[in-house]
Amino acid sequence: MSPELVSILVLVVVFVIATTRSVNMGALAFAAAFGVGTLVADLDADGIFAGFPGDLFVVLVGVTYLFAIARANGTTDWLVHAAVRLVRGRVALIPWVMFALTGALTAIGAVSPAAVAIVAPIALSFATRYAISPLLMGTMVVHGAQAGGFSPISIYGSIVNGIVEREGLPGSEVTLFLASLIANLLIAGVLFALFGGRKLWARGSVPTDGATGEGDAGFADGETPGPGTDATSGTATGTGPATSGATPATPATPATPATPTAPASPTAVAVRPGREAGDTGGTGDTGGTAGIIRLTPTRIATLTALVALVVAVLGFDLDAGLTAVSLAVVLSTAWPDDSRRAVGEIAWSTVLLICGVLTYVGVLEEMGTITWAGEGVGGIGVPLLAAVLLCYIGAVVSAFASSVGIMGALIPLAVPFLAQGEIGAVGMVAALAVSATVVDVSPFSTNGALVLAAAPDVDRERFFRQLMVYGGIVVAAVPALAWLVLVVPGLG
Repeated sequence: MSPELVSILVLVVVFVIATTRSVNMGALAFAAAFGVGTLVADLDADGIFAGFPGDLFVVLVGVTYLFAIARANGTTDWLVHAAVRLVRGRVALIPWVMFALTGALTAIGAVSPAAVAIVAPIALSFATRYAISPLLMGTMVVHGAQAGGFSPISIYGSIVNGIVEREGLPGSEVTLFLASLIANLLIAGVLFALFGGRKLWARGSVPTDGATGEGDAGFADGETPGPGTDATSGTATGTGPATSGATPATPATPATPATPTAPASPTAVAVRPGREAGDTGGTGDTGGTAGIIRLTPTRIATLTALVALVVAVLGFDLDAGLTAVSLAVVLSTAWPDDSRRAVGEIAWSTVLLICGVLTYVGVLEEMGTITWAGEGVGGIGVPLLAAVLLCYIGAVVSAFASSVGIMGALIPLAVPFLAQGEIGAVGMVAALAVSATVVDVSPFSTNGALVLAAAPDVDRERFFRQLMVYGGIVVAAVPALAWLVLVVPGLG
């Protein structure tokens, strides 16, 4: 057996173990890099570490550090509640608000599972209160996260653009971002039409500006509290949606639910440090029953930092990682109490995953496996067939494993194939990125599991089957569509 084939089989074993044994794929990849590099490729430590992605390490740490501070001081709470108030009570717009919110969070640097973990409990609680399909709401959250996931300053975008630059491929940050945004937006539109969107438009409006604690606790004229509502406080008791009148009686202010739980992770922190006098804790600065989160100096500074990051990267072409670390340090110095836990909430598991996989890919490059595999794919003789096979490989494996890890491995494997010039590199990279991430609705993926865990008052077995069937449809259909739209027009 050739050394190249051994190294690829080891990569397959890494994916299988990571999927079936819940071991961090990055840690496995580091071990594989050491074993294959030493025993098969005859590399020393310097040769093995030559592929360590130091630039991406700084991006991952810096951006997630800054976002952890925003989460710790309640800035993300403020963004959530501000976005909900924008719809002015239109029930039909709530799924789209959740889509846009998760998209905005990932676009400014949140790791996709972090954004889903923040928004999914709120979104699924709204689904229960307003009788919205939980499948619609959950998938809108996940597709929203992927819609913003490839902005130039996002985690996914930084990773893919960094890999493209490291491999010497022509790239387009805008094309990559728009491809994911448009693909997920179109899927969300189809979901909305199929799962009750028209019925939601017929619902009209419900109050969202907050109860005053007087009278009917903020219910609309003529409404009475339903069986799941405490009329004196305007808060839900968790027994289900209200049923009075044409529109469901609802709590006046959507607040982060306490009952849905997601898998324990650094991204879900019930009580955040740094609250000011009068704060209510887990739902932010609500100021008692008013349900309105205050925009404090800390949060204003954090919002300014997020805007500054966007301007620095897009307007002045500064490094996203170094800029994010610098802004995070400024905020930590000014408000140390708010930032004390932020370092611990950096997405270290994602950092380990990416750095491990790319280090192993570096070993593959050193020993010639990338060139060997690329020549094999190119040897199929039909460039379009090879391209669609790569898209399906990315989608199928990503439905059960890490999307980021798959992209980190597939793009380098496609480099020699793309170097032949018969397939446009920009379109192919975008198709691989879309195929590998849009399938994160699968209940076997982190995002799908978070949605499943966050759904209150549902038959979880039935909801699991729905997510699994929908995920299968996405795996079957989207890679072919991405290939048709993004790859076929660029055929050389």
